[in-house]
Amino acid sequence: MRIHIGSDHAGLDFKAVIIKHLEVQGHEVVDHGPHTFDPLDDYPVFCIPAAEAVAQEPGSLGIVLGGSGNGEQIAANKVKGIRAALAWSIETAKLGRQHNDANVVAIGGRMHTPEFCLEMVDAFIAEPFSGDERHIRRITMVGNYETKGSI
Repeated sequence: MRIHIGSDHAGLDFKAVIIKHLEVQGHEVVDHGPHTFDPLDDYPVFCIPAAEAVAQEPGSLGIVLGGSGNGEQIAANKVKGIRAALAWSIETAKLGRQHNDANVVAIGGRMHTPEFCLEMVDAFIAEPFSGDERHIRRITMVGNYETKGSI
């Protein structure tokens, strides 16, 4: 699977760990930056292009990282067609995919151990969308609002 990833300075070191972890599993990872440490960088510069790439490539997934994951999730969700879920537990990572067909996961690298973050990434990637009618209905409402301005 192709996975697009972007972060800010707070997620830079952990991004490299995730990339290596995913490549060992056979995933193709596209790194949207940053590629060097800059404590003044701005997460939208890296997270929005990662989300845009996911939106342009159905079937791919995305990961956005920062200190808390909040701003990165907000930025990713501004991209049409993106449903970014902020994961803070294995269950929220799975539910983002299962109930919301999330195509991007946001993780706060300063909020958890690296080992636990990798578990959340793995859970997110492995979990399929349930396809339940109620979830499809809700996702459709959100998509309608995104494209038409009404539910």
